[in-house]
Amino acid sequence: MLVAGSESSSTTVEWAMSLLLNHPESLQKARAELYVNAGHERLLKESDLPKVNYLENVITETLRLFPSTPLMVPHQSYRDCRVCGFNVPGGTMLFVNLWAMHRDAKVWLDPTRFMPKRYEGIEAQGYKMISFGAGRRACLGAGLAKRVMAQALGALIQSFEWDRIGHKEVHMMEGTGLTTPKVEPLVALCKPRQVMLNVLSNL
Repeated sequence: MLVAGSESSSTTVEWAMSLLLNHPESLQKARAELYVNAGHERLLKESDLPKVNYLENVITETLRLFPSTPLMVPHQSYRDCRVCGFNVPGGTMLFVNLWAMHRDAKVWLDPTRFMPKRYEGIEAQGYKMISFGAGRRACLGAGLAKRVMAQALGALIQSFEWDRIGHKEVHMMEGTGLTTPKVEPLVALCKPRQVMLNVLSNL
């Protein structure tokens, strides 16, 4: 449980940083929001999270494009049933292709594009966005994972200046496995922000 929870969250933060480095305007927007709600005198706190909506949208959009478990956890039908016109016998192993659902052009506008603003003013959850599953079988750690990812990503954005190496786009090819790792781990340039030096030196 510890490995599954920590690995999936750290992988999502890596994807989020990769997307932000390839979309510097989104990185700047997230940093501006953090300045308004947390300032430069301290790091982002859990109590700040309800106010940093754009940061939450960045994480939601990251989970849509690069879900940590693209086929979700397998389930088994306990009796014969009919789903979307298909007969599913009892005892059938079921896999939900979350990656395909979150990139379905019938559901999402410009589905392969990173657009955190697509969630502004709307509820991202429900049957369109099910990164943590839905219903009685939804991930019990969803709330904790969202808070951990938001604080980790927020602290990285708030504390450091980030840049791509050689100003080349970060490689976004997905690896193979039960989770969705990057083929090439993220390597980027970072340096402490001058306005955060006092905070960082006291950690």
